[in-house]
Amino acid sequence: MFGTRIVIADADAGYRKKIKEMLVQAGYLVTGEVGDSRSVLKVISRTEPDLVIMDPKLPGAHGMDIIKIIEEHRAAPVILLTESHEQGLPEEVKGIMVFGCLPKTLSDVQLLNAVELAIYNFRKYIKLMEENKRLKKALEERKLVEKAKGLLIQAKGLSEGEAYKYLQKLSMDNCIPIAVVASRIITQLRKK
Repeated sequence: MFGTRIVIADADAGYRKKIKEMLVQAGYLVTGEVGDSRSVLKVISRTEPDLVIMDPKLPGAHGMDIIKIIEEHRAAPVILLTESHEQGLPEEVKGIMVFGCLPKTLSDVQLLNAVELAIYNFRKYIKLMEENKRLKKALEERKLVEKAKGLLIQAKGLSEGEAYKYLQKLSMDNCIPIAVVASRIITQLRKK
């Protein structure tokens, strides 16, 4: 909680002040307050917040477009503020990464619970994305090794185990990853 940086984006300066007071009292650091859509991205870029709390109906650019840009850069989780008379989620919210939706008539407890949950889930999401990226890379490397083994079996008449040991030896002898060796073998054997 302490040191968590938050940006508040709402056209109503009085409402921004109210939210800021609740957050600061709970130990959060409000690093930016803006009243229009275009300023949101500038403040996010400058302050690198851990969370953005915003009204999607800010003046300026369409709020959902701003949220899509925030999502694209994985800059921070977003909690949307909605008018208390609105029921359900706006349809356009369903296709984008929003980590919470709160009515503007909210209590300290609702706000603080939503903040903690959004930050926790965003961090979990980022870890999953990193793991997914790592696994995709490992799969691509494995495919290269399998393809190189297949070509070595055909070209040199090696068994599968011998082909793998051949790739391993080249990798260790040349101090390069086995995926790089496999890629080079594939290129060389395709030329023949």
